[in-house]
Amino acid sequence: MKAAIGDNAIKTRLLSLDFFRGFTVAAMILVNDPGDWAHIYPPLEHSKWNGCTPTDLVFPSFLFIVGVSIVYAMQAKKADPATHHKLLLSILRRTLTILALSYTLRLISNFDFTHLRIPGVLPRIAVVFGITAFLYIKTNVRTQVWVAAVCLVGYYLLMTLVPVPGFGPANLEPTTNLGAWLDRLVFTPNHLWVDSKTWDPEGLLGTIPAIGTCLMGLLTGTWLKKDKTKTGRQLLQMAGAGAVLIVAGLIWNEFFPINKALWTSSFVLYAGGIAVVILALCYWLIDVKNYRRLTPPFLAFGRNAITAYLLADFIPAILTGIKVTSDGKKTSLWSYMYNHLFVPLLSPVNASLAGAFLMVLIIFIPIWVLYVKKITIRV
Repeated sequence: MKAAIGDNAIKTRLLSLDFFRGFTVAAMILVNDPGDWAHIYPPLEHSKWNGCTPTDLVFPSFLFIVGVSIVYAMQAKKADPATHHKLLLSILRRTLTILALSYTLRLISNFDFTHLRIPGVLPRIAVVFGITAFLYIKTNVRTQVWVAAVCLVGYYLLMTLVPVPGFGPANLEPTTNLGAWLDRLVFTPNHLWVDSKTWDPEGLLGTIPAIGTCLMGLLTGTWLKKDKTKTGRQLLQMAGAGAVLIVAGLIWNEFFPINKALWTSSFVLYAGGIAVVILALCYWLIDVKNYRRLTPPFLAFGRNAITAYLLADFIPAILTGIKVTSDGKKTSLWSYMYNHLFVPLLSPVNASLAGAFLMVLIIFIPIWVLYVKKITIRV
C-alpha cells in the first residue's frame, strides 16, 4: 500500500464517481454493522433468497464502479502498448495485495487456517478487478461486450441445464445448485461462509457473472470518457439505457430469478441498470450542475474506499475485543457503548440502526482526516 499526497493525486478524478463510490462504501458499512443483528429494518437486510432489497444492490454497485474506475485510471496507459507489460504487472500486484489484505485481516481476528474462509467480498473484488482490468488493456470494446454476454448467458446455461453431481437435475436451491456443489468440492465446507458451510454467497461460479457486472461498468466508463463533456440529453440517454437493462433483468427474472447470493444474470442486468441510472444522475447533479454542498463526506469515503472497507473489518474487531466491566460483568466495549447509548432510549430496530450509524461515524473520522490532508492510500 502507498499514499499519494496532494492535488496531483486527485486531479483526474471524476467527482460523481467518487461520490457514488463513497456512498456505496458508507452503505456497505451501515448494513454490515448493525447494533443488533436480531433487529434490522427489512430494507437493510439481504433478501432471504430470490428477490432484491436495497442492501443487495450495494456490492454490485461497487463492482460496477470498479469497472468505471479502471477506464479512468488506465485509459492513457492503454493507448501506449509499450507500457502494457508494466501495467499488467501492476494489475497483478494490486490483485494479490487485496487478496493478501483480506486473508490477513481474517487471520488477525481469528488465527485459524483450518477454518479460514477463502471466498468473500474482498477476494471477489480482487479477482473481478484483475480479470476485468486485463480485458480492458488487451481487448477492444466489441470483445468486451461479447465477453460480458458470454459470462451472463454461459452462467445461465450452466446453472439451469448442467446436472448437479450427487443431486440430479440442475436447480437453484441454496445447498444443491451447481455453484454450491463446486464450492464444497474446491474449498471444502471448512473454508466456506461460516453461516452455511454448504454454500458461499461469493463462491467460485458466481464470479463469472460478477465479471459481467464489472464489464458493464467498464463499458459505461468507456462511453463517459469518449466525450468528457456530457450534455443533459446524453446523460438522459445513459439513464434510458440503464432503464432498459432494469427491464431486461425483470424479464429474465421470470425464468432465471433475480438472486444476489447466486449473482444470477438477471440480477446483473437489474442491479447494473440501477447503477447506470444512479451514476447518470450523480454526473448530472455534481459534474454538470456543480451541486456539491453535500458531497464532501461521501467524497472522503470514495477517495479511500478500500481503506474504509478494511477499517470496517478492523475497528469493530478492536471494539469487540476490548473488555470493560459493567454491573460486575465483563463485556466488550462495543456492547457497553451500544447498551448504554441507544438501548435505553430507542426501540430495538432504531437502536440497532443508531448503532450502525455510530460505526459509520467512527470509521469516517480517520477517512475524513485523510481527505482533508489530501492523502489517497492506494492498494
